[in-house]
Amino acid sequence: MAAELAERWGLPQPRERYRGRLREGRAGDGGPRVALLEPLTLMNDAGRSVGPARGAYRLPLERVLVIHDEIDLPFGEVRTRVGGGLAGHNGLKSLKRELGGSDFARVRVGVGRPDSTDPEIVASYVLGRFREPADEVAALVDRASDAVAALVAAG
Repeated sequence: MAAELAERWGLPQPRERYRGRLREGRAGDGGPRVALLEPLTLMNDAGRSVGPARGAYRLPLERVLVIHDEIDLPFGEVRTRVGGGLAGHNGLKSLKRELGGSDFARVRVGVGRPDSTDPEIVASYVLGRFREPADEVAALVDRASDAVAALVAAG
């Protein structure tokens, strides 16, 4: 996802900062300045990457945009929102803790839910490879990238 956005916007190669891969530049020709951060922490500890970056950039919480998987949405569905619940998503819990609140913008990328509620099966499902065909995954990345680009362009 980050690679897709970086390519669309013509961002330079990443450098390692804030426990992640950071790219900075403009979102397209004449677009707003952006910093695209891919945490290198474990997913459940993403806040330890995003929190320090937000502090360094002195961003208000409402200027932070998080892209994340969402098992409560069917595969292929993309939704945007500001704030909201954490739905047991440990990565979002880490972000809320390190950012000091949950009122950040989100692009929720539907990955579907496994047939089980067993925590080990759910964890294996979200951390595993997609079971859907590669062209459907690529289309999902395109739709999610479109949603991010629209939010960034809107300010």
